[in-house]
Amino acid sequence: MKTGGRNAKGSRKTEARARIYCAGPLFNRAEQIEMAAIAKALEGAGFPTFLPHRDGLVFAEVRRDLLQGGYDASEASRMVQLAIFRLDVFEVVCGCQGLVVNLNGRVPDEGAVAEAALAWMAGKALVLYKSDSRSLVQGCDNPLVAGLGQFATVSTIPEVVYAFAQLFRRRTPLRLGAFPAAVKSAVEHGRRLSAALAAAKSTGEIAAAIIAATRSTLTNPTR
Repeated sequence: MKTGGRNAKGSRKTEARARIYCAGPLFNRAEQIEMAAIAKALEGAGFPTFLPHRDGLVFAEVRRDLLQGGYDASEASRMVQLAIFRLDVFEVVCGCQGLVVNLNGRVPDEGAVAEAALAWMAGKALVLYKSDSRSLVQGCDNPLVAGLGQFATVSTIPEVVYAFAQLFRRRTPLRLGAFPAAVKSAVEHGRRLSAALAAAKSTGEIAAAIIAATRSTLTNPTR
């Protein structure tokens, strides 16, 4: 969670360019460095990016702030989980026009796979990046993952940039009205949370935004 770090690369070069969601493992320094390198390459080519650990919410940090505010561990965890889910669904479905998924690792990161599936269903430009030789069987990845990228992967970061440049020449986005009600609800909640986080100037304001965005749903699950 970064109080002032939500990505705002609004130069003339990037204003009209599609924004890319960078999905992948972020659980150690090496993974974070690789994801940052992907984002940096895309931004250098004029594509703004959403990088979750830089521009979104970090579970442990936000949960700590809520615990310090007097919430019990269970409620704090549920609020942060719901906030992250809504924010990321919004960014994938509406906030970004494309998604790169980093498949490196013994198995692909489950959150990144879920985000890639959302992007595929939303008709987004989708690029699968993998420089890791490990695979499910005989050099092939799980077909339900590989199929999201039409069974094509790129193995270098410059190829990620080139692939998006080609994809956006012929991409027609899917209208939000075509999505189920549950998806549209998550997107709208995420949109409001995104705006609140962009305006937040302190960790306290971030925590307050999360509380406002999630408590009513957790006390009334039908919303």
